[in-house]
Amino acid sequence: MIWVWLGFSALILALLALDLGVFNRRPHAIGTGEALGWTAFWVALALCFNGGVYLMYEHHWLGIGQTIGHALSGREAALRFLTAYLVEKSLSVDNIFIIAMIFAYFRIPREYQHRVLFWGVVGALVMRAVMIAGGIALIQRFAWLVYIFGGLLIVTAVKMLVVRHDSLEPERSPFIRLLRRRFQVTEEFHGHRFFVNVEGRRAATPLALALVMVETTDLLFAVDSIPAVFAITLDPFIVFTSNVFAILGLRSLYFALAALMSRFRYLKMSLVFLLAFVGVKMILAHHHPIPTVVSLAVIGVILAVGVLASVFMGAKDTAALESPISHALADLYHATTRTIWRVFILVAGSTLLLIGTALLVLPGPGILTLMVGLAVLATQFVWARVWLARARTAAKELADGARELVRGDRRDGR
Repeated sequence: MIWVWLGFSALILALLALDLGVFNRRPHAIGTGEALGWTAFWVALALCFNGGVYLMYEHHWLGIGQTIGHALSGREAALRFLTAYLVEKSLSVDNIFIIAMIFAYFRIPREYQHRVLFWGVVGALVMRAVMIAGGIALIQRFAWLVYIFGGLLIVTAVKMLVVRHDSLEPERSPFIRLLRRRFQVTEEFHGHRFFVNVEGRRAATPLALALVMVETTDLLFAVDSIPAVFAITLDPFIVFTSNVFAILGLRSLYFALAALMSRFRYLKMSLVFLLAFVGVKMILAHHHPIPTVVSLAVIGVILAVGVLASVFMGAKDTAALESPISHALADLYHATTRTIWRVFILVAGSTLLLIGTALLVLPGPGILTLMVGLAVLATQFVWARVWLARARTAAKELADGARELVRGDRRDGR
């Protein structure tokens, strides 16, 4: 079973090494023609792999569809991979807009942008692998989480509808603040290097700040996009591979579309309906599952309408566009999401407290669960922070008493 994952990982590492070590060995500004060529290559590679998915699940190569993944026919597996890939690829378009803002904010030269995106992709692959494994494990253990994920997708769709332009404030990012506290940051670039030595001290360059922001934004987008793929399939092999191929093509897609993003004025509206659809699909999964063929058709129509509307009706500048929803409704949305978040924290923390109380008959796990529950509640409620502080004080006093007791026993033993 592990050989399938190792083989796929080796394939991805070889492609990345070929990309950075051969084709982009020297930093250079990537033109639109080159970007379109690479975009076509990655899309074609994903479609070829989709054919491989059909054969692997149809004939159960290396145990796929038996000991690896779910029991699916080759046709159903290929349809699910294609749908998941299409969803991930579509949602990455919104990520491209944010990446363009990051590069503009830090004034990253075009010849260095590919290097930042390359290492951003490497970090994204690792983070998404962990999130996918954790998400699937949680859903398999707690089936009711599909309703939470579905609701989050619908909330995200509403957010995209209300907030037309995302604000970018890198200096408020905790990761940027941590990097600035840990390293001196140079004002000028030092080639394509992320870190340099300045007067004997390690210093970060603006490329490092841009890389941190790219990784941070991908993490935030993954919180939306991965549950969206869970609405298509929970097969870990299909979820991970579709994510990987969508991310691998993100760099070339950025260089191909970044300069044209202002023309796709209705594409973001399509993403709103796409997220809302997959959110509803996820909520209905246990009671009225929507067939994969229907999902693929609906998603294809939603995206086609957004692209066609942008091409034929999107010649105007979008910078002057106001939010399609009134400011009053926007305020209502923010107040509602804050309330929903507090209720979620209350339910999650209280559940952990109840579980911890039930586990007190087993020393250790029960106390640990209680502490975790209080820590969750402490993010929103003052009383939980007070109780957590008291618990920490009591634990410290207990530990100090135990150490004194051990020292006393040692002295008596002498």
